[in-house]
Amino acid sequence: MAKVIRIGTRESQLAVWQATLVQQLLAKNNILSELVFIKSEGDIDLKTPLYEMGVQGVFTRSLDIALLTNKIDIAVHSMKDVPTQLPRGIVQSAVLERASHKDIFVFKDKLIVDNLHLAEVAFSSPLGAGGFSGIIATSSIRRKAQWLNRYPNHTIENLRGNVNTRLRKVQESNWDGAIFAAAGLERINLRPENAIDLNWMLPAPAQGAIMVVCREDDQFSIEACHHFNHQDTAVCTKIERDFLRTLLGGCSTPISALAEVKGDEIFFRGNILSVDGKEKLSIEKSTTLKASINLGETAAEELLNKGADKIADAIRNAK
Repeated sequence: MAKVIRIGTRESQLAVWQATLVQQLLAKNNILSELVFIKSEGDIDLKTPLYEMGVQGVFTRSLDIALLTNKIDIAVHSMKDVPTQLPRGIVQSAVLERASHKDIFVFKDKLIVDNLHLAEVAFSSPLGAGGFSGIIATSSIRRKAQWLNRYPNHTIENLRGNVNTRLRKVQESNWDGAIFAAAGLERINLRPENAIDLNWMLPAPAQGAIMVVCREDDQFSIEACHHFNHQDTAVCTKIERDFLRTLLGGCSTPISALAEVKGDEIFFRGNILSVDGKEKLSIEKSTTLKASINLGETAAEELLNKGADKIADAIRNAK
């Protein structure tokens, strides 16, 4: 009897879409599978801001437990939610080709977009982004810090729930808009017309990528998933996560990173900000693909030497 791989997934529409994609990829190699639904802490508590929940692993912990207790064979995650240090006994078995890495702004009234455009023009001048106010929603401390760095007179509100719930809250609230990951909305065809790309905002490390993990002693599942591992995405996300790990950051630290393959070179951009957005350190580096193995660590160490450790320490001490 052929082995059936049990795919662990959260119950949200996006998580099920991602798990179903992995199921389809397995089927292309004639490997049978079934979905197993697991609730996560992040799905149960929809009120507490993620950065107050000790968010490292908040969306992955339940699936890790199910994996280690042999209730499932593989788990499918949005890679940006996965801690840089995997639990003992669990290994990365595949990274799927990345979708959009961008953040997008979903707005209620075009007036806010016009004001943002005017502020963009002002942002490049010595006077800064001007004094217009706005109320913007996000649960991400990274998005909050980058937004406040650019628009310091804005107010940031907490926004939790799955993407469907968050989109509804934007329409029902007094907010001017909210920030989402483009990939999450686009994968399930929910990106609204009233949305613009935030090309200036650097993403979370590994944003837009999907990671598949399994038990390190399950050679069958490791080999089954290896068929659809996307090497360029795996290389780029490793660099980004190395940058995050070396800066001693997690999901509750405003750290951003993006590595991109262009020809035989890799281009990297990263930054760290204070929570209020007032302090910011950035770095850009490039190297050949062959020489890129330590690019994330090297970039992080350069930022640490420039004072990034003081920003990170201040964030940790404030908790």
